[in-house]
Amino acid sequence: MKFKELGIIEPLLRALNEEEYVKPTPIQAKAIPLILNRNDVLGSAQTGTGKTAAFAVPILQHLYLSRNNSNGGRIVKSLVITPTRELAIQIGESFSIYGKFTGIKNIVVFGGVPQGKQTDVLRKGTDILVATPGRLLDLMDQGYIELKDIEYFVLDEADRMLDMGFIHDIRKIIRKLPAKRQSLFFSATMPANIVELSRKILTNPRKIDVSPVSSAAETVSHYLYYTNKSKKKDLLFHILKDQKIDQVLLFSRTKHGADRITRNLKREKIRTAAIHGDKAQNQRQKVLSQFKAGEIRVLVATDIAARGIDIDKLKYVINYDIPNIAETYVHRIGRSGRAGENGNAVSLCEPEENVFIKDIEKLIKQKITVISDNPFPQTDNPRTIEENREWEKEKQRRKQEFFAAKQNRESNNTRSKSCRKNTSRVIQ
Repeated sequence: MKFKELGIIEPLLRALNEEEYVKPTPIQAKAIPLILNRNDVLGSAQTGTGKTAAFAVPILQHLYLSRNNSNGGRIVKSLVITPTRELAIQIGESFSIYGKFTGIKNIVVFGGVPQGKQTDVLRKGTDILVATPGRLLDLMDQGYIELKDIEYFVLDEADRMLDMGFIHDIRKIIRKLPAKRQSLFFSATMPANIVELSRKILTNPRKIDVSPVSSAAETVSHYLYYTNKSKKKDLLFHILKDQKIDQVLLFSRTKHGADRITRNLKREKIRTAAIHGDKAQNQRQKVLSQFKAGEIRVLVATDIAARGIDIDKLKYVINYDIPNIAETYVHRIGRSGRAGENGNAVSLCEPEENVFIKDIEKLIKQKITVISDNPFPQTDNPRTIEENREWEKEKQRRKQEFFAAKQNRESNNTRSKSCRKNTSRVIQ
């Protein structure tokens, strides 16, 4: 099947052709016809399956065909909610790419930055709004955004949204939406709380279930170093002594880890930069441009910040931290070995990560080549199963405490701004 068989209009097909999108992914093939027929959709799909185009293309088509230019203004008719600013930016860029020949406009709003530039753009009007929950509610409270005209609503990465403590914000947003709308709900997993939330958002939804990515490109070679946690830094230096490894996308599990790795490599005079959620968007774009141009040898990234990175002929991906979800490994290394080019995936595995390697090998259906010529071999013992369980419980507890505290801070900030606004009105 090809995109032109899905009933997509010419302006969108032209943009997809320019991006060399010819054959839809499974979720696109299933979702696009349903959304074009104005069904609500409940989709279970991992990031990396082509989910954004699955909802962006039909929404653009609906807006293009129903557009009314007689009043000369723009009203927000489509709202996409996503948990992080990296994902919001990526979705906004996708709408811009697919809709480049339609004249449909989108705006992205997210927290963690001053709101001035976002409100300036909002005043000019938009057709599509992509937003994170906290900043959206803040701007609604200040009167910059109204949702009464929304015709198409998308809740993306719903399970991650709930994990990050956004459930109360989502409920507030839903209450502001018009009852008559088309709603699309996407989540990688479908636990009971997600299903319950979907019932409050969707009307007679059509269900789509797409299996996660489960195979790596045949052009990618896989290599594995078993080492100790304390020796990962030294092992990385050893690997990078090979000057033929001239452009590397390196993955860290956390933002703090990415910054630490970057500092260590810079001390060794290796041209390095980090890209993650604490970096401003202009910083991320500058670093990415430098990496593509060969001015930076090692780009250190977290998984979320790396989404959307597409480097032509990238040969090396290094997993400094082994992902605990096997599909994430496939997404990471998929940035190498594209378009028939050869790629290399190198993983540095500490004892606690040994179990993750087994899951990855099971998923990709092949053994990863273990490098025996390793000056820093693994000698420490991993934690026992019981110790690992306790450690995972503790990590989950800390995560919940962190997001609960963050939610409280954002709520307090919103209430404070609202009070200041009301006080200002009284004084005037």
